[in-house]
Formats: sequence, C-alpha cells, structure tokens
Amino acid sequence: MSNESDRKARTTEEFEAALKDTDSRYILRLYVAGMTPRSQRAIENIKNIFETNYKGSYDLEVIDIYQHPELAKEAQILAVPMLIKQLPLPIRKLIGDMSDEDRILVGLGIKMLE
Repeated sequence: MSNESDRKARTTEEFEAALKDTDSRYILRLYVAGMTPRSQRAIENIKNIFETNYKGSYDLEVIDIYQHPELAKEAQILAVPMLIKQLPLPIRKLIGDMSDEDRILVGLGIKMLE
C-alpha cells in the first residue's frame, strides 16, 4: 500500500472507532430559562436520572437561553425546560417536567415501555 492508502485506511479506522464510541454515549442538551427553581429542578432531575442509570456514558450540556439566545434560536426552542438527545440518533426532544424517569427515558428512546 502507498502512504496515501495507509493514511486513508487509518483515517477510516479512526472515524469508525470514534463513531462506535459516540454510539455508546448519550449526548444531551438541556435548555433552561435562567436559574429559577424550575430550571434547577430540571437540571438536578436529569443529572440524577443519568448518574443512576448511565454514569460515565453521557454528556450533559446545560444552556441558559437568557445567556445564549442564539443557541435557543438555532435549536428552535419553543418552551423550556427542553431536553434534547443529540446522539445516538434519532434526535429526540422533551419539553416540560423532568421528574418522571420513565417518561424521560422512554421519550428519549433509551428505554422501551414495559
């Protein structure tokens, strides 16, 4: 194999390895409006749910729409709190109370209804 072929093969292998790593990890964004009691409860609830069930296999980004309105516009946030599961695909969105663990996990497509 030529150096170019070796480089392409390595790049493909690295991409596939990164894709597998991403597939086993949940990438979440929680949009809130300021640090109100409702926002704080939503953050705590999501952290508790994922720390209990998926510790070490999720990333949670909390976005305050007051501080970053451009991100809210880009993500088409209509109401808060809103939780978006970015990865693994498909993207899923949940709005409202974040206290019901089953509703969260089923709504995100992580857990099946029993």
